[in-house]
Amino acid sequence: MSDSHGCLYVCATPIGNLKDISLRCLEVLKQVDLIAAEDTRHTRKLLNYYDIGTPVTSLHEHNERRKSPIIIKKLEDGKDVALVSDAGMPGISDPGGYLIDYVLKEGYPIQVIPGPSAVTTALALSGLPMERFAFEGFLPRVRKERVKYLQKLVKEEHTLVFYEAPHRLLSTLEDLAELIPDRPIAVCRELTKQHEEVWRGTVKDALSYFTEKGVKGELTLVLAGAAQAEPGEVPVDCDLVRGRLEELLAEGNSVKDAVRIVIEETGIRKNIAYRIATELDK
Repeated sequence: MSDSHGCLYVCATPIGNLKDISLRCLEVLKQVDLIAAEDTRHTRKLLNYYDIGTPVTSLHEHNERRKSPIIIKKLEDGKDVALVSDAGMPGISDPGGYLIDYVLKEGYPIQVIPGPSAVTTALALSGLPMERFAFEGFLPRVRKERVKYLQKLVKEEHTLVFYEAPHRLLSTLEDLAELIPDRPIAVCRELTKQHEEVWRGTVKDALSYFTEKGVKGELTLVLAGAAQAEPGEVPVDCDLVRGRLEELLAEGNSVKDAVRIVIEETGIRKNIAYRIATELDK
């Protein structure tokens, strides 16, 4: 294409904390002619925070096919367009994938502006292996379909990452508990936001915890792979470990010594014990 044609900029936006946006993304959002947003009201909060007055149009799952030719016409006329979703990278469990494919097939240029990701943030917080992982997006909503899907998935050896809606978390944990009750899992809630919470333990303990506490906010689940659940490994109750660490720290033990003692007593993984101890020592 000639330089007279516009470019589609695929922009990753904050997953919670508005300050996580990149300088390059802010520059693009200011300079493009139009911003195509999953929810214009949500995006305007971000734009207002940074005093950006670029025009905004909606592009969501219900109108993406209809609006894509309109975006193409903008590019044809030499206009630059930024594509954003409510959080993270467009197209990743969000609208945008159809438009990106459409633009590429029509031969117009695309640039991706990388940024925040709930997937990698949750992985880093989980305490589970990050060398190999698979992102599975949202699980099927219908229980029969979800169980069938999970039966295949729990055999995977690498770490698995899911998104889940708060009103479906307990159902998903119930299904997982029937299949792999002692598999390690991290439930990450409201990542980068004021009430961020990361719960780590076994699937069955996660079910008990969230059944009692209730569930609110955006959720990302990180599940240990089959290869990480060693045969004969004794599941460790993270709540009991947390209580024991509290006792040891209250007695004047250093974090290092408290972790060493707990590992000897319970067999909990060192990285998980350190994370719990560090949280308690704040």
